[in-house]
Amino acid sequence: MSPTLLIELFTEELPPKALPKLAASFANTIVAELRQRHLVAGEPDFEVFASPRRLGVAVKGVLGQAAEREVESKVMSVAVAFDADGRPTVPLKKKLESLGLTEAVIPSLTRKPDGKADALFLTQRVAGDQLAAALSGILTEALRKLPAPKLMRWGSNEVQFVRPVHGLVALHGSEVVPAEVLGLSAGRTTGGHRFLSQGAVEIADADSYAASLREQGKVIASFEARRAAIVAALNAKAAARQATIAGGDALIDEVTGLVEWPVVLEGSFEAEFLKVPQECLILTMQQNQKYFPLLDAAGKLTNHYLIVSNLETADPSFIINGNARVLRARLSDAKFFYEQDQKHRLDSRVPRLENVVYHNKIGSQLARVGRLETIAAAIAADLGADQARASRAAYLAKADLLSDMVGEFPELQGIMGTYYAHLDGEAAEVADAIEGHYHPRFSGDSLPQGPIAQAVSLADKLETLVGIWGIGLIPTGDKDPYALRRAALGVLRMLVEERLPLDLKTVLAQTAAAFPVGVVAEGTVEGVFGFMLERLKNLLAADFPAADIEAVLADAPSRFDELNARLSAVAEFKALPEAAALAAANKRIRNILKKNVAEGTSLPAISAGLLQEAAERALHGALAEVQGPVESALAARDYTAALKKLASLQAPVDAFFDSVMVMAEDVAVRNNRLSLLAALSDLMNRVADISLLAE
Repeated sequence: MSPTLLIELFTEELPPKALPKLAASFANTIVAELRQRHLVAGEPDFEVFASPRRLGVAVKGVLGQAAEREVESKVMSVAVAFDADGRPTVPLKKKLESLGLTEAVIPSLTRKPDGKADALFLTQRVAGDQLAAALSGILTEALRKLPAPKLMRWGSNEVQFVRPVHGLVALHGSEVVPAEVLGLSAGRTTGGHRFLSQGAVEIADADSYAASLREQGKVIASFEARRAAIVAALNAKAAARQATIAGGDALIDEVTGLVEWPVVLEGSFEAEFLKVPQECLILTMQQNQKYFPLLDAAGKLTNHYLIVSNLETADPSFIINGNARVLRARLSDAKFFYEQDQKHRLDSRVPRLENVVYHNKIGSQLARVGRLETIAAAIAADLGADQARASRAAYLAKADLLSDMVGEFPELQGIMGTYYAHLDGEAAEVADAIEGHYHPRFSGDSLPQGPIAQAVSLADKLETLVGIWGIGLIPTGDKDPYALRRAALGVLRMLVEERLPLDLKTVLAQTAAAFPVGVVAEGTVEGVFGFMLERLKNLLAADFPAADIEAVLADAPSRFDELNARLSAVAEFKALPEAAALAAANKRIRNILKKNVAEGTSLPAISAGLLQEAAERALHGALAEVQGPVESALAARDYTAALKKLASLQAPVDAFFDSVMVMAEDVAVRNNRLSLLAALSDLMNRVADISLLAE
């Protein structure tokens, strides 16, 4: 087994949030470059190291020199290489000369097809790359590809990196590889913990790197191992208090990027601060202090929290008390903001929104609030909800943007508005709608609950979609500065998942009408509707096959409350033995009608007297027989039953196409048969365009 290659860059403190990406990129590029140079075989086993002060990777089974190998390269086309008599041309001779070869190699050149003409190829055996010679270039490439948009210089050097770099370790087994990068020469010495290490740490060999750092340097070099240690310690401390931790993966990852020797400590604050809404306290602890608040069994915040320290001391009280002093000042600020905000009613802040610009082409936030009131009231009416309350909730929805608390913590917008509205005595569903109307805020987030919150949430997102689209700021590629895609998905999730009985085209038109004349460009409603249909396909793709989605959305429906039921019915229909033949026949019918009936042309009513063939009379009778039950099933929204009933038409449809010539010479007979097919197509495609299911 070839030795392990260890690479480590010893730096000053790296950005904690970016650390995992930096480490992954550094390691993956080094491994890819080693593979490209055939210094490792297949998919090598490697371990990534990342701490606040180092990036590293250990790759197992790295060769000191790659094996000799054959390399084939194109020389030139045969037409250029030889003249009409088959003699080597001057260009061929010069090419060989540039490669250090003579005409003697010409017989060994291989002739192969290359595009439209043949070409000559040279096969040579070349020596494999040496690790010592290649490593500097590999490291340079790894640094070049790091996802680090901002670099810095330090000292008198011209080199640049994310943070100043003070050391480079490059070991192949126990041997130092003579590599250079960023003005540093490789060695075997690195630094340990900034405060706990007894000094520089000498790495005996690549395989002992992690153990040496842990034992001598008080550093857990592996990001994943350090993270696991933090999670275990946090859970143990929380369990001791019969509590749970408030803090997600992002905070754990960030803290893991801040410490090299994690020690979890417990602190507390005065219980009087719990009078402040817990969202404010949790946010200030997590965002400003990187603490982990503790929640009781009911999910309520306690006055205890956990700290992940980077120091291990015999007496941690100094660390705990110091953190408590800092936190007390933060919580005092939050308490002050909360008390100051309560001196003014929420509705008293609304007129001041006139001074907050929403968009210079659309107007102020106050003008926007006026539109939200109109749109929310119209949607509430369609939902059978209280229009006055929906309008009131829309009026208050943006008022907390001018509160001190939201000014300090923008993430609390909506949340604080709900608290203040409750304190002002607003109706519960009005107050709750202020926070609820921002939902869903991200993929997988909860939806607003209750018709008032739904009405305001839809109004908010539709107003953004129509307004921003209407002034020409349409999303392109990966650019979507006003998050129109997120707004569209929020609307669609509510319509589909909550089965809201709303017509999207209608509410888009109502939204456009709420803007002053001339603000929203013509065609905006159609443009936004098409944009949302595309988003809808993406939304549904996680649960349904693409063909089923295309079939159900073929006629661009604008109501989505029965969408899942229609898709489920299509899935059941496809499992029927008659489905494939019926879908193929439907496709044939669609093509016949498209080819022979001009768009907008009306066909005559079906005349029983013109039905000449037994097969067409049988199809007409079968169609009449199923029409009533199918219509009843559709009225009851039992789409599965409707499609199963339609499946009984397979035999008469097949018989019709086997024995009836649709395009008869007699125009009246021909049109009668086209009318029969049109009636059949209309009934069969009421749930979905079945023709799109044909393979």
